[in-house]
Amino acid sequence: MPIATVNPATGETLKTFDPLGPEEIERRLATAHAAFRRYRATDFAERSLLLDRAADLLDEDRDDIARIMTTEMGKPLAAARAEAAKCAKAMRWYAANAAVLLADERPLPEDVKDSGAEQARVHYRPLGVVLAVMPWNFPLWQVIRFAAPALMAGNTGLLKHASNVPQTALYLEDLFRRAGYPEGCFQTLLIGSDAVESVLRDRRVAAATLTGSEPAGRSVAAVAGDEIKKTVLELGGSDPYVVMPSADLERAVRTAVTARVQNNGQSCIAAKRFIVHTDVYDEFAARFTEQMAALKVGDPMSESTDVGPLATERGRADLEELVDDALQRGAVALCGGKRPETLSRGWYYEPTVLAGVTPVMRIHHEEAFGPVAALYRVQDMDEALDVANDSPFGLSSNVWTRSEEEQRRFVRDMEAGGVFFNGMTASHPAFPFGGVKRSGYGRELSGHGIREFCNVTTVWHGPVHGTA
Repeated sequence: MPIATVNPATGETLKTFDPLGPEEIERRLATAHAAFRRYRATDFAERSLLLDRAADLLDEDRDDIARIMTTEMGKPLAAARAEAAKCAKAMRWYAANAAVLLADERPLPEDVKDSGAEQARVHYRPLGVVLAVMPWNFPLWQVIRFAAPALMAGNTGLLKHASNVPQTALYLEDLFRRAGYPEGCFQTLLIGSDAVESVLRDRRVAAATLTGSEPAGRSVAAVAGDEIKKTVLELGGSDPYVVMPSADLERAVRTAVTARVQNNGQSCIAAKRFIVHTDVYDEFAARFTEQMAALKVGDPMSESTDVGPLATERGRADLEELVDDALQRGAVALCGGKRPETLSRGWYYEPTVLAGVTPVMRIHHEEAFGPVAALYRVQDMDEALDVANDSPFGLSSNVWTRSEEEQRRFVRDMEAGGVFFNGMTASHPAFPFGGVKRSGYGRELSGHGIREFCNVTTVWHGPVHGTA
């Protein structure tokens, strides 16, 4: 895949970039490793100043970088601005909290004594150079939620971004440079996916994090496993959105629309499978379909647009194949199911609601990365859980119920990295983010995320003076 900015609203190639050659890759690896050896000696106060400065610059750049993101991957301009603001917020959160999150831990005094020590503690040290392989759908946020904690922990970063968002990738390197980070602390590698393995195998790279497709995750995990290097993987998701009879139906429907079409439907944590109790199914389906059909599809640069184009032509073709398969196997399109007739240029697809989805359809097991919702009617909570868990993915989940008993059951039995009640799944720097099953392993954000790329070190002090 060429490294290029291709406007998904028009299909026009706006700018192309040459991939880095072996000599430049080697120079950047050496620079990152040398930077780590110096940067790890900085304290939290110095790192916080740098990260806060980067957040201030990002706020100043918000409109400009938002337009770049929208141009490169098609998200509505308002959503792009919100993404930039969210990134600045997360940077400030880690600048303020990293020292506490990575403070030394003190074992219980009786355990220290029992070990024969005069004192002992658990200390967190940075691992080194971390390679980040990142996707295009949230081209700022996905990177910042790795970079902010990694840099605050004392690591340095190498970014291999998706090939269709090169200008966003270069902006991120420039952002950290302008903030005053030492040379080599954060660098962008404009390379193709075929060059990732050699970078990951380099002895100067200590660990890797990847957000992306299941095949990409398998590839990186296999190489890292062979090299015995730490990885964090955040892969696909096909999140269930369960609606029980006690739900506030008006809010559940309104939120369901947002949860499905956020980022033009191209989000790992977007709700994709809508599992509705039979007592409220008909009303939910009617309202949901009406609101999905009313969304305005069009130019993502327009403030009035609700849903822009899909990011790539291949992505739209993949989505069409899933919908066509479902329709051929008996599903019914309550709305959408095709390309908009009024938009002949660009990679647009109508917001779509499919009813009658069954396990024989590909969309039941595969992730629909676009504005397509699968509807299921269930008879009770047991069936709702069965359908929700009948997926190879387990990233997050949404459940609408006012029953505390039902909430306890869903927390216990839902196979997912998160359970969001009466609201929409969203990431926040204070809460751990990640999944189970084929959605990956490890956690981003919160204290769990910042510790993923730390050497958790036991420090033990024996008696200074021996006993006679």
